[in-house]
Amino acid sequence: MAKLDLQQKLAILSDAAKYDASCASSGTSKRQSRDGSGLGSTEGSGICHAYAPDGRCISLLKILMTNFCIYDCAYCVNRVSSNVTRARFSPEEVIQLTLEFYRRNYIEGLFLSSGIIKSPDDTMADMVRIARELRQVHNFRGYIHLKTIPDAAPHLIEEAGRHADRLSINVELPTDASVKSYAPEKDPGTIRKAMADVRLTKEASKDRSHTGKRPPRFAPAGQSTQMIVGADGANDATILGQSTRLYSSYKLKRVYYSAFSPIPDSSAKLPLIRPPLEREHRLYQADWLLRFYGFGLDEITGATEGGNLDLQIDPKLAWALQNRHHFPLDVNAAPREMLLRVPGFGVKTVNRILTTRRHRTLRYEDLTRMGASLKKARAFITAAGWTPGALTDSVDLRARFAPPPEQLSLF
Repeated sequence: MAKLDLQQKLAILSDAAKYDASCASSGTSKRQSRDGSGLGSTEGSGICHAYAPDGRCISLLKILMTNFCIYDCAYCVNRVSSNVTRARFSPEEVIQLTLEFYRRNYIEGLFLSSGIIKSPDDTMADMVRIARELRQVHNFRGYIHLKTIPDAAPHLIEEAGRHADRLSINVELPTDASVKSYAPEKDPGTIRKAMADVRLTKEASKDRSHTGKRPPRFAPAGQSTQMIVGADGANDATILGQSTRLYSSYKLKRVYYSAFSPIPDSSAKLPLIRPPLEREHRLYQADWLLRFYGFGLDEITGATEGGNLDLQIDPKLAWALQNRHHFPLDVNAAPREMLLRVPGFGVKTVNRILTTRRHRTLRYEDLTRMGASLKKARAFITAAGWTPGALTDSVDLRARFAPPPEQLSLF
């Protein structure tokens, strides 16, 4: 194999990293270097754009340290049996790229993952070295997210958390049975133990000693995980149920859903259950409703048969159409928990409604200024000067929201 230069490696390993979804940067402590004492920042907006839940956008250098891997996970393009071009960065090259990209104002942080080379410990040790030298030698204060390896020694993962803002450990697939079938070298029990260790270490980092001194910081932006969806036969109810348990058990900041698409050279016969990107999008929407809107899992997945989400319309709208007896709601009197269930109303809109209606009666036109999407909401609400009449119960209401049919190409 011809020796690759740094630019060629970057092209290969940045492209290989596109399958890693978990790179949002919210929740970390604020650090900046405007006083000239360091390098980098976790603030601001800007190669990979990661959007935080609070709306901030930061740019990250998102790469694999290597796409060589000793594992043969059936759904992974970089598995050992895959016929892909391979490349490997040295730790020094990753450090050099991060610093040079930052100095050119291309990035504000680093998202680093890797295939497994030699052993989990050897790979994790190199990733830790990269983060440690960025922090301690170069005084880099930008955001660092490390995709950690659950089979690595606990002390390596702990050290990773001392230098990284966020750690993530992939659960891989929605069920233990699927992991054992499609990723036989990986153990679901080991994955869960590593995630539990991260949670416990993070919680311990918040406790002061008897002298009042805090332990060293540990992954201040918490931990996240990534789940491949569509590579096995799990329905959406199973996927979202697993996510709910993960949030509760490990206090995750985020579960990232990565849509599986068949790999062209794959010899593995994996089922493509549903259109991947549409499904991924609906899962994110449902995840948000479960976490922030007070919906139950059965409510979200009960709107259609088979435990799967409706791909044509968003899950809140699907629920509202199935439960029209709750509507229309009076925006001047309805409780918060029901306003959150109105299609087209977000959390901020509902908070504005509750604040404003204490002082005056809300009219239909006020809602637009508050950020409501009235194209969706108008059939489900009443306000001063507005009533939907028979629209709420109309037979063709769903057709108003579903995408129009498309003529398929014959060629």
